[in-house]
Amino acid sequence: MPTVALMWEARAAHGHAPALLEWARSAALAPAPSRREHYTAPGDRVLVITWWEGPYDADVPELPDPPGDLLARPVHRWRFAQV
Repeated sequence: MPTVALMWEARAAHGHAPALLEWARSAALAPAPSRREHYTAPGDRVLVITWWEGPYDADVPELPDPPGDLLARPVHRWRFAQV
């Protein structure tokens, strides 16, 4: 079965990195992905990667945008197919 990975990356507003990470960790996806990981990076960035069974264009849920007061800029999203 092919696998598609969704990457969701956001930069927190100044002082809001812990709250953004907590929001990302608690954001529910239904159905749940086969795998989900959370990362942080300098610049108050939060990254979430989810893995799903299916082709590149599979209809799978994506993390929504968090509350605007947590963000320094709009969320970035990428989709990758396993090769």
